Amino acid sequence: MDTIWLTGAEWLAVLRIGLGLWWFESWRHKDKKAWFERGTGIAWAADVVAGHPWTAVRSGFDVVVAPRPRTMAYLVVYAELAVGLGLIVGFLTPVALVGGLLLNVLYFVLMIHDWAEQGQNSMMALISVVALFGMSWQTWAVDGALGLFR
Repeated sequence: MDTIWLTGAEWLAVLRIGLGLWWFESWRHKDKKAWFERGTGIAWAADVVAGHPWTAVRSGFDVVVAPRPRTMAYLVVYAELAVGLGLIVGFLTPVALVGGLLLNVLYFVLMIHDWAEQGQNSMMALISVVALFGMSWQTWAVDGALGLFR
């Protein structure tokens, strides 16, 4: 593979780190006090789900998220942090990539009517797939330094 400036593996690492920074920023800009103390994030999601065109999304939310809004708030917020940090430093990278991909698919399905969200989640999911199958943890990553996931 011919590349400019960096090797192919280094470009994949750049892509992985950039995706990690995107997830980290998603975590950083959240108002954690509002999410954890007032439940704003899950309340917003409940409002979106109430008008969702797919019955499976509404019933799934009612069964999984609605009964435990505080737990779900912590899960969402800290999952975004874990994915971001894992990708930035390249630690447990395949796990972080799959976790991020699952979050993007969930967000994509939840926000099926919002084109801006669809674009962001589509691109993040695509980067996750490329970084996963390109084994982006081989360069500039703790996983690569430790010889994990060869």
